[in-house]
Amino acid sequence: MNIDFHYGVIYIVARTGGMAPAEALTVAHACQYVDDATTSGILRFSGGETFERFATAHKLFDYTNTEDDQNRLVWTPFHFLPAGEGETLEEKAVCRPDSAVAREVVRRAIRQRGNDTALHRLGVTLHAYVDTWAHQGFAGIESPTNRVHMLEAEDCTREGWFARLTRATRHLVQHVEEDVLTLALPVGHGAALHYPDQPWAKWHYIDGRNVRIKRHNLPEFIQAAEMTCRAVRAYVAGREDFECQPGLPEDVKAALTKLLDTNRNLDDTKRLQTICEAVKTNAIPGLSESIPDYVPKGLGSWKYKATGLQSDDDSGDRPRWSDVFEKSDYRRFHDAVKEHRFVITQEILPACGLRIA
Repeated sequence: MNIDFHYGVIYIVARTGGMAPAEALTVAHACQYVDDATTSGILRFSGGETFERFATAHKLFDYTNTEDDQNRLVWTPFHFLPAGEGETLEEKAVCRPDSAVAREVVRRAIRQRGNDTALHRLGVTLHAYVDTWAHQGFAGIESPTNRVHMLEAEDCTREGWFARLTRATRHLVQHVEEDVLTLALPVGHGAALHYPDQPWAKWHYIDGRNVRIKRHNLPEFIQAAEMTCRAVRAYVAGREDFECQPGLPEDVKAALTKLLDTNRNLDDTKRLQTICEAVKTNAIPGLSESIPDYVPKGLGSWKYKATGLQSDDDSGDRPRWSDVFEKSDYRRFHDAVKEHRFVITQEILPACGLRIA
């Protein structure tokens, strides 16, 4: 999923589920920031203090995508949550919608409700949770499961996605056949392009098992929003049985379905603008407010507010450590990331017979 869902829809669902605007904003920001937190390593302060960060995303065609050990620590816990189903590691690593593993991850986040990282942890968790619908059938490790052949989609032309690629990527795609692209992108749904993340898309392909897979994203995305609303209601109530909580009201579900189906701009940031306008103009029942702009990098970002740093490459910078940093969304997000990754890789997955880190 893209920013239109991870930020816009998650904000809508969080508000509908009973959160105050400030809480919903923190959850939605953390949810989207999982796709933008690409800086890892030690943040060093001028007084000698240090703070460890884990990247929660890599960029498409980044060379780190070829390093399977790194993929397992980035793609698997945050974007392609394994369902733990099957016999082999490759089978267990496949992402399935609303799996038992995914529900346990949500319950673990709700359990941390009293911590100062609780809202950020919920946002990080919801990113991985809703992605189980969008990324189903793919895995966050190098696997034949991720192979895509005969990819086709309704109402989505090749020129549409092709125009969105960078010049270097367009050059690459122009000179490779479909099977070569599949082999070049062995992790996740890279070979399926943007189709898994477009709310309206109807598409199909032949997978690595030579099975024809048909996908219609809209009902899947609405189900993800429905279950997210249940998770938020459970969090607000301090209950872990989130699947038993009420979901989206019917009028909200209908409005959201129409919005996701008709909002078809290939630029996800423009889709987000449309969602924000819908919230502002009461097109979503019960909501009539402005969603603050999302700032991932630079001035106004969580990192800038916490450290004064604007660049991804902060290896040579030494900000001053202070109480401002300790109370910042940036620190809380990265601590939530560490908690989330540990629980998944060291507790939940090993209990399912899957050891990936």
